[in-house]
Amino acid sequence: TIAVSLYPKLGYDLQKDLMPCTMLSSVPNVVVINPQRLPQVKSFADFQKYVKSNPGKLNFASAGNGTAHHLIVEMWKTATGSQAQHVPYRGAGPAMADLLAGQVDFMFDGLGTSVPHINTGKLLPLAVTTAKRSFALPNVPTLAEVGVPGFDAGTWYGIWAPAGTSPETVSRLQQEVAKALAGAELAAIWKTLGAEPGGQAPAEFARLIDGEVRKWSKVVKDSGAKID
Repeated sequence: TIAVSLYPKLGYDLQKDLMPCTMLSSVPNVVVINPQRLPQVKSFADFQKYVKSNPGKLNFASAGNGTAHHLIVEMWKTATGSQAQHVPYRGAGPAMADLLAGQVDFMFDGLGTSVPHINTGKLLPLAVTTAKRSFALPNVPTLAEVGVPGFDAGTWYGIWAPAGTSPETVSRLQQEVAKALAGAELAAIWKTLGAEPGGQAPAEFARLIDGEVRKWSKVVKDSGAKID
């Protein structure tokens, strides 16, 4: 849903060439800092105040230009009038490595990769980016709870079928996926990743996609984000 607005020549039309089946899972992003680099920051309120007091001086790591890591930060910057310098990496791994090493100030990272470092105290979580709190970090507030009303952005994964696939086939695929997601094996895997299971009906998934396309189109336009 980001690529639709980011790539001028995508090569396919998401809403014409594909039929939504169902979501597999959704994962919040979490605002994390290295507490050794920013020892004065103990909460998101501290962080927001520090950012506003030092406009453009803090930097943030991402998995690359135009990635969810990057654009969720741009969404927050626009919503709060904040300024920070983007440091794009070639993937989330190198970005996280430099955050842990104290080379960058903060990151809006996927929950699954941050939680192990949060548990060891190497990273401090300040807020999650979704509308509701995560079961993996129940004591960490949402951005909406700490002064960014209406903020809701995360990472999700879904299944589509080629356009023209019969509604019966799409429905059957959704039902089988929902059944698998309800099983103990996948539930255990999703839990380790901090992911919420999907399984929504095709029509509900289609509405989500439409909303996501509109949301990210605005973020790309407002931020001027471009792919390398």
